Amino acid sequence: MKKTVLQIVGFQNSGKTTLMTKLIEKTGEHGWTVAALKHHGHGGLPLLLDGQKDSGKYRQAGALATGVEGGGRLQITVAKDNWKLEEIVELYGHFPVDLLLVEGYKQAQYPKIVLIKGEQELDLLDQLTHIQAVISWEPLSIKPSAFPVFLLSEETAYLQWFVYYMTRCLLTD
Repeated sequence: MKKTVLQIVGFQNSGKTTLMTKLIEKTGEHGWTVAALKHHGHGGLPLLLDGQKDSGKYRQAGALATGVEGGGRLQITVAKDNWKLEEIVELYGHFPVDLLLVEGYKQAQYPKIVLIKGEQELDLLDQLTHIQAVISWEPLSIKPSAFPVFLLSEETAYLQWFVYYMTRCLLTD
């Protein structure tokens, strides 16, 4: 089965992580499995919690990939100078999940939900491709388009849309 990939994009502090959490919870309610990937787009390396553990020591020593398993949880860290999103998606493709939710990577060529705070961020929609839905903090004065536009306060509506979207994707994969 081909993995469904859905990006959650928007400017900093637009609610991407909160939305990702809600979508992950919704997939569980429907028995779908999900993996999540966050782009650390603020410069520098993301913090790693295993620095003094064996897997952290292996990584610090130069191992390309390190992992640890316990209690049914497998944590894998793979280091490389530069990752392309396509390479990461391919790696995640080996996990037994129905959906890969990706936070960030605005310019990647996967289906997207775009979060915007209001009219001042509408130009973002012109810069992106593969938009499936928009969620805005404020009402927008945009003409009807090829994708639905929800208010952030319309959680029930956009989560229902997400279930429909996922159902459609899983039936066509």
